[in-house]
Amino acid sequence: MNPIVSACFGEEEMSQQPFKGLNVVEFGQFVAVPVAAQLLADGGAEVVKVEPLSGDPMRSAGTVGGGESRHFICRNNGKHCLPLDLGNAAAKPVIEALIKKADVVLMNFRPGLAEKMGIAPGQLLERYPRLIIGSVSGYGNAGPEASNVGQDVVVQARSGLMAANGRIIDGRPAACETASVDTMAGVTLAFGILSALLRRERTGAGGIIETSLLQAAMSMSSTQLAKADRDAVEHAKMLEQLAAKRASGASYAEQLASVQPAELALLTRMMNVYYTTFATQDSFIAIACGSRSLQTKFGEVLGIVDVGLTRDFAGDRLTYYSNLASQVEQLIARQSSDHWVTLLRKSGIPVSKVYLPIELSDDEQINANKMFHRFEHPLVGAMTIVGPPLSLDDDGFRAGQPTNPLGSESEKILLQLGLSEQEINGLMAAGISHKGL
Repeated sequence: MNPIVSACFGEEEMSQQPFKGLNVVEFGQFVAVPVAAQLLADGGAEVVKVEPLSGDPMRSAGTVGGGESRHFICRNNGKHCLPLDLGNAAAKPVIEALIKKADVVLMNFRPGLAEKMGIAPGQLLERYPRLIIGSVSGYGNAGPEASNVGQDVVVQARSGLMAANGRIIDGRPAACETASVDTMAGVTLAFGILSALLRRERTGAGGIIETSLLQAAMSMSSTQLAKADRDAVEHAKMLEQLAAKRASGASYAEQLASVQPAELALLTRMMNVYYTTFATQDSFIAIACGSRSLQTKFGEVLGIVDVGLTRDFAGDRLTYYSNLASQVEQLIARQSSDHWVTLLRKSGIPVSKVYLPIELSDDEQINANKMFHRFEHPLVGAMTIVGPPLSLDDDGFRAGQPTNPLGSESEKILLQLGLSEQEINGLMAAGISHKGL
């Protein structure tokens, strides 16, 4: 443990948790920054989450009970929440006291708001040279869209990720329904924070980590965004084709197909055979044959020979693989999912039934690896959530208890920041904070 840092909630015995004694202030709402702070809390950090007086908007996003939602509960364990009217000038001493004690500050304010409050990353680092500041923006801090507000589904569209995933519902492009971009940005931010902390141990200097939802989304579709200089002519031609398709009112699927390079178009057709889902007699399975050896084994199990894999194949591979996909679909539909899972696993082929989330609570594999965490929520009662996504020895990362109801720790946090009871009562009376709604 770094002897310089001290826990906001009191010194504790040495622990195997890597971030024990680390003080984190989270000015975060929705998903990305809370995910990063959650990972730090799972590793033992003391996280004070500063929320609007009405709470993080995710608290009420489909409440499961007591005004709390699954969205909020799953990303805010082990934190200590302080409701605070950040826009009120009288809150500035509280904000400064929090930051003065912090090792790490995380934020995802609307563009321009942090500067207005005097707590933008550059402003903070100037006052506190050892501080680590992590910030998530929608589109990056430069360029004509820097002032735009970003949200997951919008950034999936803006980044090309939505098109790269190729998901279409009722003829329209469709986003992944989980907050994939937000989560990726949060995990990326957490990695940046740890990198900056390691550097600080070596140099004593703090630093600013910046990522954006746009950059996180682009990193998830990096294959489709890679372009060689020699592709320039083909690239220009495809853009012309796309413009023509749009002008003619072509469907989204037709537009998407018009900008697929030949090798990716063929790969897509092959993936419809070897890296996809199939309907079985009773449900669905997913298979992944990413190598020639696995593709050959898959054919052997099904009793088919894929001549398209041979170098001397002279036909139209696009048409060939469309037909082969239909043949494979018909074969797999004749037997149950259990039949195919058993048979394909014997040949070493990656395969799984398609499970619904509701089926996983009692799953033997998941519970054998302790992937769930069960606790008593003060407002909801007994709950099961997904635990930390990694481990370090026995207890390096462990899920914390649920965050207490909004405002219930306000007085305790403010006292530990050095405010007197009179000052605290004044903040409460002025509506700058509260002890619970």
